Amino acid sequence: MLGSNHLHVAYVKKSFNLSGTLKLHLRNHTGQQPYTSDVCKKSSRQSRSVKAYLPTNTGERPFKCSLCENLFIHSSTLKDHLRTHTGEWPYKCDVCKKSFKLSDSLKMHLHTHMGELPFKCDVCKKFFRRSGTLKEHLRTLTGEQPYKCDVCKKSFNYRCTLKVHLRTHRGKLPFKCHVCKKFFRHSGTLKGHLRNHTGERPYKCDICKKSFNQSGTLKYHLGTHAGDRPYKCDVCKKSFIQSCNLKSHLRTHTGERPYKCDVCKKSFSRSGTLKYHLHTHTGE
Repeated sequence: MLGSNHLHVAYVKKSFNLSGTLKLHLRNHTGQQPYTSDVCKKSSRQSRSVKAYLPTNTGERPFKCSLCENLFIHSSTLKDHLRTHTGEWPYKCDVCKKSFKLSDSLKMHLHTHMGELPFKCDVCKKFFRRSGTLKEHLRTLTGEQPYKCDVCKKSFNYRCTLKVHLRTHRGKLPFKCHVCKKFFRHSGTLKGHLRNHTGERPYKCDICKKSFNQSGTLKYHLGTHAGDRPYKCDVCKKSFIQSCNLKSHLRTHTGERPYKCDVCKKSFSRSGTLKYHLHTHTGE
């Protein structure tokens, strides 16, 4: 029996020793965001988050990475970024021993062990840990792509995807493999690539025991067992396991070829095909 100083949440029976912490936690369930920035009108659950937006509105980025010259708004963001160079993953889950670069990533991961998935998609009945993740998921169903590249006008579902895409225009490949010296735009891609050198395959299928070096590959593989192909083409009714495969398929109907070779100007409907084609120029 918990003491009277503990407050309970009806949703998941989680307990808190401060009423303010409970009040903040409840906003995860209600989606309430009472604090709004006067400059950009962005809303948040916490007042301190709104204060953190202010440098974003002014464009000020005073913290510079000494290794790759990237600039950051907050010193804490720079500190987190430096781990992409050092390979440090200091936050470890006590349950499954998985490690993370960011404390927030560990905090979010812990929900998977607690079974806390309070946000439900009314369309496909899938559950999510955060209201923001549900919101992003809904875009895969509606086709909404609110984040547009100012350079090539390409649109994206997620802000982080746009951020990574912009590196293609700036020529930025900040993440370097210490084994083969290959560069990557995304730290996660580098981490997956390193497993090609180590032979590590940490993601195992519980059905056929086949192992994979990336979680996304396992997720795709699991669909072959479940027969789950939720993404359907409205033109020819063909179904796909992943939304990205449907997106690529739709280009066979529209004739769109957005991936262009900078050497010979040939265009392709899929980024993977362009990547393969580039080897004909490099001789790799």
